[in-house]
Amino acid sequence: MIFATSDIHGYPLDSFLRLLEKAGFSASDRLYVIGDVIDRNGDGGVAMLRWMMRRENVTLIKGNHEIMMLDCGFLFDEDADLLNLRDLSPEQERCLLRWHRNGCLVTVENLVKLKGDDPDEFARLLDYVRSAPLYTELAVPGKRFLLVHGGLNGFSPEKTPDDYSTDDLVWTRPGAGERYREGMLVVLGHTPTQYYGERGRMFVTDTWIDIDTGAAGGGSPMLLRLDDLRAFYAD
Repeated sequence: MIFATSDIHGYPLDSFLRLLEKAGFSASDRLYVIGDVIDRNGDGGVAMLRWMMRRENVTLIKGNHEIMMLDCGFLFDEDADLLNLRDLSPEQERCLLRWHRNGCLVTVENLVKLKGDDPDEFARLLDYVRSAPLYTELAVPGKRFLLVHGGLNGFSPEKTPDDYSTDDLVWTRPGAGERYREGMLVVLGHTPTQYYGERGRMFVTDTWIDIDTGAAGGGSPMLLRLDDLRAFYAD
């Protein structure tokens, strides 16, 4: 079976593992995490990333929060302890301000702690996030899927996913009436489904499904089983 989730945002790992158990997830199944593991809550998603990167059947797809973290990689350089905000370039200032506005402090705190406690593990975690794709296309019998964090800004049926910019893929918020390509269901997150009138439940259209059920704001993530489009929600 193939499962997808999105926008975990520091949700407790033990609670997420209970959700996987509820869905019957096993080592023979595959899980795609469609971005935004980090920031806002708990330990900032560091424990979740460490759990994910040790499992061959779990795949991370970058979200806008992972992109912001990578853009602020200068915070974790060798000389970061001596970093003076007055020494930042205008571009670094812009990146740091944007990440700060999006709830980075708890993630930075726990990444700095990890770097101090286990530099090798910290380096592996950054490499894991850097190597994550921006989207994944896959198929199950009778269905084709595109998994992408935000959507397809400026959608055209003539475009392939590679024709979109990173921002197009991770920062887009489709309108409820947006339609994508026939014959391929887009599974995305980024926009909490409450904005479409479905608080805590997935939002379904004929060409895309939003599975961001509001963990960023204190709710819980969900799991979508792609084989039969069955949703699993936390208790």
